[in-house]
Amino acid sequence: MTTKRSVVVKIGSALLANQDLLTPRFGFLQRLLEDINRLRADGYDVIVCSSGSVALGLRLMGETPESAGLSDKQAAAACGMPVLLNAYRQVGHEFGMEIAQVLLTLGDFEDHRRFLNTRNTVHRLLKARVLPIVNENDTITTEQIRVGDNDRLAAKVAQMIGAKDLIILTGVDGLYDRNPDDPEAVFVPEVEDVSKYMQATKGKSTLGTGGMETKLLAANMAQEAGCTTWIAQGEADRPLSTVLSGERRATRILPHPNPMSGWDSWIANRLQMAGSLSVSKAVANALTSGERPICRDDVVSMDGDFARGDVLHIYDGTGIERARGLSDFSSEELRVLLSNPDTDEQQLLGYRTKGEIIRSNNLVLLENRHLLWDAPEGVN
Repeated sequence: MTTKRSVVVKIGSALLANQDLLTPRFGFLQRLLEDINRLRADGYDVIVCSSGSVALGLRLMGETPESAGLSDKQAAAACGMPVLLNAYRQVGHEFGMEIAQVLLTLGDFEDHRRFLNTRNTVHRLLKARVLPIVNENDTITTEQIRVGDNDRLAAKVAQMIGAKDLIILTGVDGLYDRNPDDPEAVFVPEVEDVSKYMQATKGKSTLGTGGMETKLLAANMAQEAGCTTWIAQGEADRPLSTVLSGERRATRILPHPNPMSGWDSWIANRLQMAGSLSVSKAVANALTSGERPICRDDVVSMDGDFARGDVLHIYDGTGIERARGLSDFSSEELRVLLSNPDTDEQQLLGYRTKGEIIRSNNLVLLENRHLLWDAPEGVN
């Protein structure tokens, strides 16, 4: 496993693809990979989370970003991925750089075994001095089973490999306290609490799937893993090293001073909600001891269809999210248990159990460190 300082770089579609021609922007790639080569020579390990496959494939499919539907975009991703990788490879070979493709789906992050397998693969590539180019496998994903944006994908990769820095290159020079088109907008150089700026971050680019909102969501994930996030303009001669050295303007989002363990961070930082439980406020308050599980009798209501081992979001009686934890039961089993509160668990399920839905060591309290998720309709 690598012990070098790791940097994850997220590149937006607008930087990689010409918006009118939908072809690779080789000038940008030249500057980017030259700078990556410089960082690697200085002792950094670099992982690139690259958008661009859909954008580069749309022209081959005879579609535009405005006209393309889901199946068009899936087919465009299949066409555009070899174009994207070939562009990286052509430029990378100028610097003696070998390129590897790592295609991921939501399940590679949400299933812990697949998460670990993916981490091992990325570390092995880094050990071999191969540059991993990570992207979501847009060819097979749908809205229900996709990460949805490469900002959060990059944050999960940063968490996965223990990166110290996440650099998000975009079309603006960082975060502003409101829409940067507003003449009174003020640049924000440093952020501790991203929640203060969420309302100022709506909107997205034409080619991309995310805007500043997804970048702050990603930064919040990175904070919990002890990773600094940088949001910076991508059009620079040395787009990465000048950010890390402080030579040019960028927004720096500080890591939490007491980062979570890898296990707790994996539980707490979710990309989609598998399911949720509602407990009373008294039970939610009792969880703060860190030693109390969530038991069958604690549950007021549940929502979602989930499997054993999925992470559930825990809400108190007022609809405020308080914790996240690993379920010891499937939703089908839990519905049986909750519908028959006076019947023994073994009689209902056919095996012996203590009735602990989430064990205390698989439960993570949010404690105002995370951006909270709204409760599903009917959960309070």
